[in-house]
Amino acid sequence: MALDAENTMILETTKGRVVIAMRPDLAPGHVDHIKKLVREGFYDGIVFHRVIDGFMAQTGCPHGTGTGGSKYPDLKAEFNAEPHVRGIASMARAQNPNSANSQFFIVFDDARFLDKQYTVWGKVVDGMDNVDGIKRGEPVRDPDKIVVAKIAADDAATYGDIVAKL
Repeated sequence: MALDAENTMILETTKGRVVIAMRPDLAPGHVDHIKKLVREGFYDGIVFHRVIDGFMAQTGCPHGTGTGGSKYPDLKAEFNAEPHVRGIASMARAQNPNSANSQFFIVFDDARFLDKQYTVWGKVVDGMDNVDGIKRGEPVRDPDKIVVAKIAADDAATYGDIVAKL
């Protein structure tokens, strides 16, 4: 079954390509927000600033420190029952449940203790081996980064075959 190109995010990282199937059925507000940021180039050049072995790789801070977000207001939580298992993309937040903005993480292994407390909005469907290769650290020294992020529908010439085969 082919992916929906409008809801497929492609991350070209320093470790290689990562394809995320976005889930507007689970978190429509978060998916719309992330797509807006991707289309504005917000994630281009952003580092993976917090990467914990056996847990997750976090990105999306414009400062590279985990302290920042986009120019837009924080999002209302869209917690859902999707389990935090390998490959899940979920929003990072502060203590306030409605504080997610631009930072997200990709889960390396089972992290179900996060279930229903963080907004799951997608899952890696290709390139998880590249996520596995991201340099670890808190903070990461000489971190890997997202070189460019795209929505597949916006570049069908480059990404159409990827979407069709997954």
